[in-house]
Amino acid sequence: MRYDFFLSLAVAFRSPGPGIQRGEKYPGRLNSLQELQLLEIMCNYFQEQTKDSVRQIIFSSLFSPQGNKADDSRMSLLGKLVSMAVAVCRVPVLECAASWLQRTPVVYCVRLARALVDDYCCLVPGSVQTLKQIFSASPRFCCQFITSVTALYDLSSDDLIPPLDLLEMIVNWIFEDPRLILITFLNTPIAANLPIGFLELTPLIGLIRWCVKAPLAYKRKKKPCLSNGHVNNKVAKDSGVGMDRDSHLLYSKLHLSVLQVLITLQLHLTEKNLYGRLGLILFDHMVPLVEEINRLADELNPLNASQEIELSLDRLAQALQVAMASGALLCTRDDLRTLCSRLPHNNLLQLVISGPVQQSPHAALPPGFYPHIHTPPLGYGAVPAHPAAHPALPTHPGHTFISGVTFPFRPMR
Repeated sequence: MRYDFFLSLAVAFRSPGPGIQRGEKYPGRLNSLQELQLLEIMCNYFQEQTKDSVRQIIFSSLFSPQGNKADDSRMSLLGKLVSMAVAVCRVPVLECAASWLQRTPVVYCVRLARALVDDYCCLVPGSVQTLKQIFSASPRFCCQFITSVTALYDLSSDDLIPPLDLLEMIVNWIFEDPRLILITFLNTPIAANLPIGFLELTPLIGLIRWCVKAPLAYKRKKKPCLSNGHVNNKVAKDSGVGMDRDSHLLYSKLHLSVLQVLITLQLHLTEKNLYGRLGLILFDHMVPLVEEINRLADELNPLNASQEIELSLDRLAQALQVAMASGALLCTRDDLRTLCSRLPHNNLLQLVISGPVQQSPHAALPPGFYPHIHTPPLGYGAVPAHPAAHPALPTHPGHTFISGVTFPFRPMR
């Protein structure tokens, strides 16, 4: 690369570049026009460089955090470079950014995600359409971007609920191609021990967190304010809506897509000889999620959030069951019982933590007999076993159908 390129980078990062001796004077910080010119030079360089290995090395040397004061300038320039690459669809830059996200500590990854969300989902209305187009241009970057965004927006506060435009875009991406969120996992050599403090191989845990916490987080967001110790009736009426219809449908759609991806994971883990050996959803990550659900349920209980709590626990139960069945979550039923013991009662969750009972082999089952697939719920006694043989029963005459006779019917709830 040219000397003026290194000089510009040295100025941008506030550190001497190649060929510049320490103490030698060089221009001050770049103005906006110079910075734009530098970004254009960088975009063109990575676009014209034909060797991917060279691109990756240069990109990593420029933007890998060094733990010094230049990191802030480095991250600022990186955010602008990737934002420009999205705008002009420079795929080589996006591919380099995807690799950078995979090998960089998560604290820096969420900063890049924040910069892109601000540029395309917050500052200019409608600009999210530009971000949507990279779905077909660089799926690998999209996968890493989703992982970073779910790490950033963890719904722990009202400020960390994903913007509606961002949510809709990600849901549509995944619904159109559920394998998108497995791209990094399917195309990465798996190490024996995944590094701590980096992005997950998939955004699954982050997406599960979104689906499970969303009903409670949106209800908390519309929590009525107290005026002189009393709830304002108008505010209380408005707050009772919880999630708006668009958000509710998007999270339901996302939850379905996540379950579909989890179902396919057993095949992929088996193909990689990792089934039962690698948990893509760590049990240690489920612990804080369950604690947050319990805290939100306690906080919202006075607000009559029974429907939201029920929906949240239903989604948690479904995710746990499918993740364990597919081998994505490695834990025992006893672990689940301990983990979920403090949560509010939920019928579906109770079935999941009870777990299936291993049946003894049957030579032949009598017609109409189905073995019990779950242990009895807590508080109920076990069903006595059927005798091996029943005495012969007299045959009963067939029932004659009588038209016009009504029967009492009560729908199941």
